[in-house]
Amino acid sequence: MNQIRYIGYDIKHDSKFIFDLPNGHDCWLFLLTHTPANFFVNGRLEEYPAYSAVLFPPNKKIYYSASQSVYENDWIRFDSAEPFVEAFPIQGHPFSPKAPEYCRQIIKLLAWEHAELNEESDQITHHLLSVLFKKLLDQDEENIKIQHQLVQLRKEIYHSPEKEWSVKLMAEKLHISQSYLQAIYREKFNISCMNDVISRRINYAQDQLLNSNLSVNEVAIMAGYQNIEHFHRQFKKITNQTPLQYRQSTSIKT
Repeated sequence: MNQIRYIGYDIKHDSKFIFDLPNGHDCWLFLLTHTPANFFVNGRLEEYPAYSAVLFPPNKKIYYSASQSVYENDWIRFDSAEPFVEAFPIQGHPFSPKAPEYCRQIIKLLAWEHAELNEESDQITHHLLSVLFKKLLDQDEENIKIQHQLVQLRKEIYHSPEKEWSVKLMAEKLHISQSYLQAIYREKFNISCMNDVISRRINYAQDQLLNSNLSVNEVAIMAGYQNIEHFHRQFKKITNQTPLQYRQSTSIKT
């Protein structure tokens, strides 16, 4: 059977959030992010996109932190000797589940059940956890491959917003059609690929405006905008402020 020790659903933290346990927990930890986050994997810190899942086994290093202004996730600390947990093929490494919203709803049900603590709770908890882990593996080989490629593509977008991203370029990287890319990207991340590029560019620009002395034009170029007026229009559309207004207003608050 499985026993939940603690569970958190829809938990929010600020940009300073860091969770660092060099020796891990003495139980299992499963988490599902809602926002991009940094994870320490294979000896280095890397940013992974929103809706990344990770299963940390007992007594193994755990490190993850906010990578943007807000960090949100669901998490479960639990004991288990069940094969579907112990033999889970991806441990200690973030991956992208096929149906993250479905998984979130199961975690929500688990949180409710954990709060109830009635005589049927153990059986229901066991059933819900088995469904959760089955859903996490509900991916055929080809889908796993394309899901991994999508995650890698998004990581590249997040790390290099200055590149001249286009639907054509992204589709060519994955060797699929542009229409198919747009469909699976939206299904996977709940945002179109180009809107994701724009969102990342503006987020990057906000960070540079807040934490550097670069001029607005320099920030625009670093964020991937060769047309400065276009940068101003998109920045204001998303933030309701011009870049200069954003820099001045955040300076006043801090």
